[in-house]
Amino acid sequence: MIEEFLVGRGAREQAHPGGTLLAHLARTRDSLAVWGARPVLQLAGLTHAVYGTDGYPHPLVAVAERPRLVRLLGPEAEAIVYAYCALDRRFSYPRLLSGVVRDRFTGEQVRIDSPLVRDLVELTFATELDVMAQNPSLRKRHAVELRSRLTTWSGHASLPAVEALERLHP
Repeated sequence: MIEEFLVGRGAREQAHPGGTLLAHLARTRDSLAVWGARPVLQLAGLTHAVYGTDGYPHPLVAVAERPRLVRLLGPEAEAIVYAYCALDRRFSYPRLLSGVVRDRFTGEQVRIDSPLVRDLVELTFATELDVMAQNPSLRKRHAVELRSRLTTWSGHASLPAVEALERLHP
């Protein structure tokens, strides 16, 4: 059902640094599943870019459609997806572990709780490592920087995610 929704919104045709957006979304979910993430985080992984992200500004769904996504995904998965899509990365990444982020849609600074911080860290590991695995050019340019950032977050990631990061080579 979720995959049909994504296809209906153009995810199969939308280009992405990891191939198509749909393929990237599916691989992100699959990584989270292999790493033992709970089902709600796997669902968030499958839909993590529906509102567009700071690094991939091509939404499938307008933020105004959040109620529809809450009905489709459930409130917990949608909240993770919104938080991931809303991250103003330049402001939020250095502060993420403290739970202070900026919502790029509203411009507001918000405080998020520790479970959401862990979910965002795990989701970021899955999405970024997938892009690096699929795109050698990006991996060559960004692997060292990505490894540095994600290593600082490793205490909030699962052991399988950290092990996947350790296998990242430029």
